[in-house]
Amino acid sequence: MSDSGRGKGRLVADRRYPRASQKSTTKPQGRKVSGGGAGGGGPSGPRKTARKPARKPAKKRNFLVAFVLGTFSWILRIFWRITWRVTAVVALMLALGVGFFYTKLPPVTDLLDGRARGSVTLIDRNGAIFAWRGDQFGGAVTASSVSKHLKNAVIATEDKRFYHHFGVSPRGVASAIRINLAEGRGPLSGHGGSTITQQTAKLLCIGVEYDSEVWKTEADYVADCRESSLLRKGKEALYAMAMELKYTKDEILSIYLNRAYMGGGAYGAEAAAERYFGKNAATLNPQESAMLAGLLTAPSSLAPTNDLERSQARAATVLRLMEDQGYLSDAEEKAAQASPATLSEEAQRKTGGYFADWVMSTGPEYFTRDTMEDVVIRTTLDPKLQQAAEDAMNSVYESKVKEGSKAQAAIVVMSSDGAVRAMVGGRKTGVSGVFNRATQAKRQTGSAFKPFVYATALELGYSPYDTVVDEPFCMNVPGSGQWCPQNYSKTYKGSVTLTTALAHSLNIPAVKISEAVGRDLVHKVASDFGIKSELNDGPAMALGTSEASLLEMSGAYAGILNGGSAVTPYGLVDLRLKGEDEVLMGTGGGIRERVIQPEAAGQLVWMMEHVVSEGTGRRAQLPDREVAGKTGTSNDARDAWFIGFTSDYVVGVWMGNDDNSPLTGVTGGGLPAEIWRETMLRVTDGTEAKPLPAIAPAAPEPAQPQVQQRQPERQRRDNIIQQVIRDLLGGG
Repeated sequence: MSDSGRGKGRLVADRRYPRASQKSTTKPQGRKVSGGGAGGGGPSGPRKTARKPARKPAKKRNFLVAFVLGTFSWILRIFWRITWRVTAVVALMLALGVGFFYTKLPPVTDLLDGRARGSVTLIDRNGAIFAWRGDQFGGAVTASSVSKHLKNAVIATEDKRFYHHFGVSPRGVASAIRINLAEGRGPLSGHGGSTITQQTAKLLCIGVEYDSEVWKTEADYVADCRESSLLRKGKEALYAMAMELKYTKDEILSIYLNRAYMGGGAYGAEAAAERYFGKNAATLNPQESAMLAGLLTAPSSLAPTNDLERSQARAATVLRLMEDQGYLSDAEEKAAQASPATLSEEAQRKTGGYFADWVMSTGPEYFTRDTMEDVVIRTTLDPKLQQAAEDAMNSVYESKVKEGSKAQAAIVVMSSDGAVRAMVGGRKTGVSGVFNRATQAKRQTGSAFKPFVYATALELGYSPYDTVVDEPFCMNVPGSGQWCPQNYSKTYKGSVTLTTALAHSLNIPAVKISEAVGRDLVHKVASDFGIKSELNDGPAMALGTSEASLLEMSGAYAGILNGGSAVTPYGLVDLRLKGEDEVLMGTGGGIRERVIQPEAAGQLVWMMEHVVSEGTGRRAQLPDREVAGKTGTSNDARDAWFIGFTSDYVVGVWMGNDDNSPLTGVTGGGLPAEIWRETMLRVTDGTEAKPLPAIAPAAPEPAQPQVQQRQPERQRRDNIIQQVIRDLLGGG
């Protein structure tokens, strides 16, 4: 078959499935195409040209949508470029910061004891602990050596995800911010969301140690360490992450358990366990552990020694958290709740706070207030006598002092050698760190000073039976003019013995005796007996216008009781480092030099016994033993005193107002004498009554008529001098 003159025919398949790329053709004009053969593919048949379906017109794109999408895509690309660059820079800075702190971290053993100073433990004369001072540290513990209950309690209440974070807990921070905002505070005020690691970083002051050239005081240093600014928290976070890299979780927890303050001067779990429960941290039960863990939020206010009920309530919350987190079974939690932790007997003792403060002030600073070592001080405190003094104070104030009265009082109980056995520095007992009126208050002594006037006279040979005239009296004082003292009663008794003058606290005889023996000698005797405060030089010195502390006056009276030798009041017996036997410091007080002869002292005791048996101090009488003492009331009744003694103890009592305003209806023979009696009744309870070391003077011989005779000139001059003295005294 010839195909000349014809185009090459298409395959059937081509016609059935036109090529996608084939362009549509136009039928030739003016030419017939003959088809041939069946199927229309031959030369004689008409040739059909396949057409491509017409393209549908494209939809118009929404220009606004395209613009928005394009802009958003562009912003995302810019944001991503900035974000990953900033993230890279921040990550680099974080890595550098963490690395910097990492290089500064010491071995973990160097961080366990975080105290700025050492501790002082005070024990009484029986060897029992009654007070702690300074930063208590019971020794280093580890997370594995303490009770498991304590470890669990701390984690349950402070950081339940402790073992699962890298030092900072974003979830905890977010939760804290949410709580703060819900409670109406700023996002960073209140709850901090800090992990235990962050809290440890704060306790370590992010590695910064105290430098006196940078901070004026340690208080400023501590305040800087406790700063809560955003920058500070950022540094703490970096330090915390460095710690997570350097130490294990248990090592970090060990640092925290040793450095955290737990109230009562106790730093760390071991010190707190000893302070409150008298046991090691390894032996704490669930309720005790919960109490210690509960202190971490507010150690001072929640300390069980301050408020046991509040501390127990907080511990109950911690126990519920421990049960919720699976550290305690339901039965264990209920058993612990039913038997809350209580204080040990030593911790329950709240006596001796004033005494402890005084002892701390008397020792050398490098062993007491500024000690860097743990020190044990053995003291003279007698817990029985201390309790007696506190009970007496409370009893009188509850039963005999008007409600609303602001009058204060102080008590000192002392042995005749100057050993202080008890001290109460104010009407509020069982406290410490407050103003101590027994040692710090200097007040006018009033007639309590008069025994030193009569001690001087007795030392010079006067007899308690010598007489002096109690009468209106005036004298010229150089630079001041005429001075006319009066008796408290504004009445006069005429010729009286020295014993009667002292017993009834007559002012005129005391001034006359003082002037007769010499003010300088009275001043010396009082000073030698221990009145170290500055004494007035005028004639009013005999009436107690000078000021002294109750401790000074009690110590001076102890010198009268012991036979005329001065004493230095003391409370410290010896001092040694904790755990060592070598005594570093011994007693700093006791009996000193003799001031007056034993006979003069014994006669003065005899005179002072008459003050209690028949004079102004009758309210101080005891039912079973002799008492000697002296009342004292200063001008305008601003101060009221009674200082007295039995054969064993001197007890001094002072009353007055802190603002030095006059007392209402109070004299030395009133409430002070009653406080003295209540104290001494308790002090002497169950003890053998012993007589006072009094020496009764020889009774005066009846006056004998004498034959007048001419006397030598020298003897007449001596008699004239004696007559002047008799005229001044008003009697023989």
